[in-house]
Amino acid sequence: MASRALLRLSRWQRPLRLAAFIASVLALSACASVDAQTTAYVGVEHPAPTLPGEVQILRTEPTRPNVHLGEILIDASVDPAPPITQVEQKLREEGAKLGADAVVVVYDQIQPVAAYVTGPLWSRNIDTIQGRKLKGIAIKYQ
Repeated sequence: MASRALLRLSRWQRPLRLAAFIASVLALSACASVDAQTTAYVGVEHPAPTLPGEVQILRTEPTRPNVHLGEILIDASVDPAPPITQVEQKLREEGAKLGADAVVVVYDQIQPVAAYVTGPLWSRNIDTIQGRKLKGIAIKYQ
């Protein structure tokens, strides 16, 4: 009697384990990464943090007077590439930590970020890994 209960349980466990395995493989294969590094400038007054939703993303410096608070460097994967909304949200979050009203994007390019060697010693190949590099300047309006 107990062995039938164990068999029934194992019948349910197999499909659940298979589904969990497939879900984890799909989740890991679809991972796009966005990493940020923020550097506050020395000698600049540091205002209180702002709300990320209030931070603007600009492609040119505004004509309105402003103070540069710091730099935000974004490293994003290319294959798979994250949605641009995710990259912009990361800029907003990091700019908000510095107390910024806006982040001005001054550099946005896809470039080699690493390399790896494959093949035997007598016939080696060097392949590069591409990444997206983005630099923004956090500003506070005066």
